[in-house]
Amino acid sequence: MASNLEFVEYVCDQIGGAGSITYKKMFGEYGVYCDGKVIGVICDNQFFVKKTAAGAALCSDCEEAAPYTGAKPHFIIDNVDNQERMARFIRATCDELPAPKPKKKK
Repeated sequence: MASNLEFVEYVCDQIGGAGSITYKKMFGEYGVYCDGKVIGVICDNQFFVKKTAAGAALCSDCEEAAPYTGAKPHFIIDNVDNQERMARFIRATCDELPAPKPKKKK
């Protein structure tokens, strides 16, 4: 089951305090970006955030699962209603992730 756009937009609105939040449709689901870094994905209307030490410190009660077959485990975020908490969590995660590699010129 593919995610619906309304859910994707809601999640992105809720985490908007973390920085420049964007999303991109990928393989029928959505990649979620903060300041140009992929911080997670939305699959089957579930929000998965990449695991980082900083994220684990702020979300010690988060469950973990792979968003799709063959993926590394991510944090499953069941509740994005607390915007302030989500902004801190996503900002900490983004700060720990490496910058995207520059694209090669063709």
